Amino acid sequence: MLRDDDIIEPILESLHMPELVEELYAHLKEEQRMREAFYEKIQPGDKWEFINGKIIMHSPAKDKHTEARQKLSMLLQIYVSVHDLGKVKDETALVSLTRNDYLPDILFFSKERAAGFHANTWKYPVPDFVIEVLSDSTASTDRGIKKDDYAAHGAREYWLIDPDTQLVEQYLLDEDKKEFWLFTKKTTQDQIECKVIAGLTFPVAAIFDEQVKMQVMRDWLK
Repeated sequence: MLRDDDIIEPILESLHMPELVEELYAHLKEEQRMREAFYEKIQPGDKWEFINGKIIMHSPAKDKHTEARQKLSMLLQIYVSVHDLGKVKDETALVSLTRNDYLPDILFFSKERAAGFHANTWKYPVPDFVIEVLSDSTASTDRGIKKDDYAAHGAREYWLIDPDTQLVEQYLLDEDKKEFWLFTKKTTQDQIECKVIAGLTFPVAAIFDEQVKMQVMRDWLK
C-alpha cells in the first residue's frame, strides 16, 4: 500500500479523522465525475489534459517547439520502425494514469507494452520512454507533476528538450524509489544515447538542424 507518513500520520492522529476522510472521499468522487466528463468532451486533435481534477487547455505551440518535436519524432519513428522495436506516438496520444491524463510530445512503447493496442485504442498506458519539449507555459508541469507521475508509474526514461538553449536533459528511473534522476545534459555538440530504445544514438543537433537530421536518417536507411 502506498503511504506518505508526513501526510497520513497527522490525519490518523487527528480527532477529526472521520470528517477528513469523508471530505477526501467526496473530493475524489467529484474528481472522478469531472474526469468522466473530460473523456466525453475531448475530441481528436484537442490539446487538453486532465491534471489533479482540472482540465488544462494548451495554447498553440511556437514554431521552435513544433520543429524540435517533429524532427525528434521522425527520428524515433524511423529508427524504431527499421528495427521493429515497438511503437512511437506523438502529442495526440492520451496517456491515462491513475489520477491524471497527459498528452506527451513524444512517447515510445516497447513491443510488449504495445501488444495490446488495437485500432480503437485512444487511452494509453504509461510509456517506456517519454519526451517533453519545454515551453514557457508547460515547463513547470513538465519538470514537476508529469515527471513525478511518469516515474511513479514505471516509465523508464524521460527527456526534457529546451528549444531555446538547444539542450537535452536525460532522466533515468530509479526503480526502487520510483523517481527519475538526472543522468546527463547534452548540447548540440554532443551525441545522445537512449537507454530504453536499444542502439539508438544520434547527435543532439539532429533535433534542431534539418540537414543533420536528414544525414542521420540517410545513414540509418543505408
